[in-house]
Amino acid sequence: MIGHQLKNYSKMKYKRILLKLSGEALMGDNSYGIDSKRLQEYATEIKNVHDLGVEIAIVIGGGNIFRGVQAGKVGIDRVQGDYMGMLATLINAMALQSSLEQNGMYTRLMSGIKVESVCEPFIRRRAIRHLEKGRIVIFGAGIGNPYFTTDSTASLRAIEIEAEVVLKGTRVDGVYTADPEKDKNATRYANITFQEVYEKNLNVMDMTAFTLCQENNLPIIVFDMNKTDNLLHLIQGNEVGTLITSN
Repeated sequence: MIGHQLKNYSKMKYKRILLKLSGEALMGDNSYGIDSKRLQEYATEIKNVHDLGVEIAIVIGGGNIFRGVQAGKVGIDRVQGDYMGMLATLINAMALQSSLEQNGMYTRLMSGIKVESVCEPFIRRRAIRHLEKGRIVIFGAGIGNPYFTTDSTASLRAIEIEAEVVLKGTRVDGVYTADPEKDKNATRYANITFQEVYEKNLNVMDMTAFTLCQENNLPIIVFDMNKTDNLLHLIQGNEVGTLITSN
């Protein structure tokens, strides 16, 4: 496998990760769709980590194309809207897959719904085997059911593939006492527990996703994916973003 034979786990804090990316982030400076520059930036960041031998699984949202929760505003049934959102995540996943492969990485796209012409159905053991072979596994179409977000998908898939951490890449560099885009006095937490997030009513993930991680003792790191080398520094054990743990 390209780059994957050069494993040096002594330089890495994590060996298998689940990277959660937002669909909105793919818009870059655009108001809709996929920005090719941002896509290439993400591919470069992921490659830098993959070349160290890290096993990488990815879940990406579809908010740059369609969000199921907005379906009711345009007269679409919520369930139908959620399936539309799942298809939007597949479009993003296919774009990311293409970009990664153009940068020399082997990938597999696995879907929560059957779309045999473009991807494999999700099978847990097969996904783990792909990771062991050095392939980047992208999970599209959520978990295949309505009413579940891509955050929930990320948490569930991370648990299923036995990832060591969920890395939530956002445009904010961690979890703050308040929304830093609205409150200039907001301060960032370097570390915080699941219980403290509950008590302080901080917005990290939807409750289903967050509870899954807490109950399975799976740490979450919220970080700024748009800052160059942040992902690499995080994997190497440097303090990046906010680490959320059980204690």
